[in-house]
Order: sequence, then C-alpha cells, then structure tokens
Amino acid sequence: MSRVAVVTAVAGRHEHLRAQRRGLARSTEPVTHVVVAMGDPSIWEVCLEPPCVPTEYLRVPAAQELPLAAARNAGVACARRMGADVVVFLDVDCIPSETLATDYLEVLGALGRLDGDCGGPAVVTGRTQYLPPAPEGGYDLDALTKVGRDHPARPVPEDGAVVEGDVRLLWTLNCALTVDDFDAVGGFDEGYHGYGGEDTDFGQRLGHAQGKLWFTASARAWHQHHAVSDPPVEHLDAILRNANRFQSLWGWFPMEGWLAGFQNAGLAHQRDGKWQKVSR
Repeated sequence: MSRVAVVTAVAGRHEHLRAQRRGLARSTEPVTHVVVAMGDPSIWEVCLEPPCVPTEYLRVPAAQELPLAAARNAGVACARRMGADVVVFLDVDCIPSETLATDYLEVLGALGRLDGDCGGPAVVTGRTQYLPPAPEGGYDLDALTKVGRDHPARPVPEDGAVVEGDVRLLWTLNCALTVDDFDAVGGFDEGYHGYGGEDTDFGQRLGHAQGKLWFTASARAWHQHHAVSDPPVEHLDAILRNANRFQSLWGWFPMEGWLAGFQNAGLAHQRDGKWQKVSR
C-alpha cells in the first residue's frame, strides 16, 4: 500500500474516471486509488483498463440516492486497513496533477500533521481549476494548465503560501488529511443520504474538533466539464432533507444559494423553521 490513498466515490461517470486514472498514473508519488463504487458493478471493468494504477476496489449498496458519506467512510476504512497515512478525497470528475500527492505530503508535513504533533486536525484543500468541454479524443493532460480556470468563489493563495480558511468552505472535491486526523474529526455523518450537505457537515465537525481548514495553490486538479443544473432540481428532495438535518445539528442552513433558487422557482419554502417541498 502506498503512503497516500486517493479515495474516489463513483457511480456512472466512466469517462471521467478513465481521465482521472490517466492523471493518477503520472503521479510523482506512489498512490493507491481506492475506488468506491456506489451500486455500479461496471466500475470494476473501468479499473481493469490501462493505464495500470494500484487500485483497491469496493462496492457499497445504493438505492435511488447515492450514499456519498458512507462511501467516503468506507474508502478511508479501506485505506486504513491497507496502511495509508494520508487520504486524498478526489471527485471522479477531477484529473489530478502529477504532483498532487507530493504536494499534499509537503503541506501536511509543514503543518506538522505527519509527525503526530499535538493540536487539532487539519484538512488541506488544493487548487482546482475548471476545464472547457473536452475536445474530440479527450483532454490533453499536458495542456490543462493552459485552459483551466479558477473558481471565482474559492480562495487561491499565492504560490508557495498556505492560508487558513473558513471551515464552512470545506469541499471534498479535492482535499487531503491524515487518516489519524480523519478519525479525530469522526468521519462523515452517514445520516446524510443523497446529494448535498455532508461536506459542509464534515467542515463543522472539523471545527468542533478544534481543527483547521487550509488552502494551498499547489495540489492542483482540473475539474472536467459536464452539464449542471442550477439549482440542481434533480436533487431537490435530498437537498431539502439534508439541509434540515444540518440545521438541526449546527443551527444554520447550508446550500443557501440552492435553497433560495428552489424558493424562487416555487419548488420549496420554509415552514416552521424547516425547508419543505411545495405541494403541487
């Protein structure tokens, strides 16, 4: 087992997974790809395709809504059993840079997290840039730095800097922490089912454990283009349910932009302090 495990929870998105694994195959630091298939048995066939990447594969059952929190917890449990020290969470639609794992080891080491230093846990978020639609034949991995664009709402420190951020901005799109720190945070709350909320909840758990969120301009990944809906009406029920669960635990509502979008579209409203779907 490599020192670094990259955990990817996936259902469908086979082309995205292929591109991600092409990126992992170029890693300057040995990594093991922990692929957690959520109710999609054909993911294993994608993992058998070249290029060769050391892989641990597991499946978690999935009904209509994806068990994202449970899948990530299962991925870390697998990494722990295999002896990994560091876990990188990388969404399936992200292509890692060659130095992603190396950069995370460097930053976590500088923060004292690899030596068992005392103090609260730390999560480091790398720089994720967004790509235009893939050309015919897929992305040229050597050209991604030329076409990727930063997210306007995400902090981008200067090169070489590591900047503390608000734990409310935690997003498992591209981030890393030690397995010990994951345990200190308590893992993901599997009371969240389906899309939305479990990342922000993990950030609150990090803060509750006296931990910190850090941003770095290194540990770069590129988010592959795909169609999105705003607000994501296909996840309406899950987002409302998960937002209400989050509020019951932490006292405020996450995903405010989406909730406002649902309200403006006449799809949801607040009643008795909870978000509810509008009956039609």
